[in-house]
Amino acid sequence: MVATAVGQSEPGDRRPGRLELERRDVISQRSWPTIAIVVAFLVIVPVAFLSVSVLRPNTDVWRQQWQTRLPGQLLDTAVLLVGVGFGALFLGTAMAWLVTAYRFPGSRVFGWLLIAPLAMPSYVLGFVTLSVFGFGGPIAGVWRSAFGDDAWFPQIRSMGGAIIVFTLVLYPYVFLLARTALAEQAGGAYAVARSLGASPGEAARRVVFPMLRPALAAGVGIVLMETLTDFATVQYFGVDTVSVGVFRIWRGTFDRDAAAEFATLVLVVALAVIGLERALRGKARFGEAAGKAAGVSATKLTGFKAVSATVACVAVLALSFGAPTAQLVMWAIDEATGSRGTPLVGRFLDFLGNSLVLATLTAVTCMIAAVVVVNAARFSRSRVTRWATRFTAIGYAMPGPVVAIGVVLALVALDDGLEAIGLNLPGVIATGSVLGLVYAYSVRFIAPGLNAVEAGLDQVSEEVTASARSLGTRPSSIIGRIHMPLSRASVLTGSVLVAIDAVKELPIALLLRPIGFDTLSVWTFNLASESRFQQASLPALAIIVVALVPVALLSRQLAQGPEIE
Repeated sequence: MVATAVGQSEPGDRRPGRLELERRDVISQRSWPTIAIVVAFLVIVPVAFLSVSVLRPNTDVWRQQWQTRLPGQLLDTAVLLVGVGFGALFLGTAMAWLVTAYRFPGSRVFGWLLIAPLAMPSYVLGFVTLSVFGFGGPIAGVWRSAFGDDAWFPQIRSMGGAIIVFTLVLYPYVFLLARTALAEQAGGAYAVARSLGASPGEAARRVVFPMLRPALAAGVGIVLMETLTDFATVQYFGVDTVSVGVFRIWRGTFDRDAAAEFATLVLVVALAVIGLERALRGKARFGEAAGKAAGVSATKLTGFKAVSATVACVAVLALSFGAPTAQLVMWAIDEATGSRGTPLVGRFLDFLGNSLVLATLTAVTCMIAAVVVVNAARFSRSRVTRWATRFTAIGYAMPGPVVAIGVVLALVALDDGLEAIGLNLPGVIATGSVLGLVYAYSVRFIAPGLNAVEAGLDQVSEEVTASARSLGTRPSSIIGRIHMPLSRASVLTGSVLVAIDAVKELPIALLLRPIGFDTLSVWTFNLASESRFQQASLPALAIIVVALVPVALLSRQLAQGPEIE
């Protein structure tokens, strides 16, 4: 047979020739980076609109805020962040060291059970704490009955109460990262320190904990960002933060420009937190020769020490998850079987349906965008594509109020543009539509989906992708026939994570929800704000049950992980 001319195929051969493959490669190298840039642009544009809003600041607004609330808000924000940061650092590190370095009754179970508070939203634990330990709660009542009406009782509705609640809810972030670092780093240095006569505590303080600095800094950074984005819990406890200021301006005056300018202050604080986390982490890098890691050897506790360790774990778990959940269950049963809550119980399915619809739309949007962006990075190795992938995840580092206000500014500009070209639809996209809410949620929560898809695609060899492309398979076919089937588990995991975040999210829903479109989180907040704690128990329990799904999956992974002996 005569050899086929270079770049051409034999008659009847449907396989693409070399010239056609090269043409497809050129198109792919141009189109995929463009797609990644478009997705990154859609994520960045709300923050960009917010940043542009301060180029022409309203000095009257800032003067008024500075003369009234702003100094106190800055002080409360700083005190809250410092208190929660140190509280979560201490509690998370202590619990991680306890279940890793020691063996006592229940230590292995507590190793994965102590992450359960991740399913407890801070605003739920906040109102339960206030109802039980507040001035009119049962604990204070028993105290006054025993010691008199004038007996001193700690004021739970205070900065201290808010710090305790945030610490109990958010310490698992530090706990998880610290425990993982303890399991993955070698115990050689710790063993050497012990052999030289150092006590376990001294060896931990001088050898192990310095090696944990990058993990601890990352955990504290997440804790501070979660604390900063909250404005429901802090309002329960009378703490006036900058995030509360954004919400107050938005809901109190409906001044979009003033709220946008004030939201930039929250953005500045968030960037400062990110910078602090990087500074605390420094350039510390710790690894093991030959990639081996033995972990920290565990010491068996007996007698009083073993009992004390078990009691400490039980106390932390009970205060942060067990007791509040039990209280919610009792309230929900009483509310469902009684007559007072019947109308609200009857509306439960409506609010649950709204939450599930919003979570589903957000998860689908985020996962489609994540699959496109991650595969674009695989098909095109350009620096632009890599940067676009990184910028796509920036929304997760931004507080919810910042994202919400930025999305409003962007969609209002879109409305104005549509009106300018003859489409008289002002306000339809920005307000009164689930579209704007899904967009804001997607900007905020695309990062977990992106990380999950990246982890799944990493399991697919690049040689497999290259072989498919060399055979003339289009990138879209590679995604559908190779990448997606092989990374299906990771994509499903990412979808679950995004959906759970969407169900728990409160700030964005409060600021952007259409009229009549209340979610479980909004319903819970509204009832708790009116001190209708018992009626808020049913939606709060629903949120916790849904959020327990990824926590249970994570606990299962921890339980099946390698033991640290």
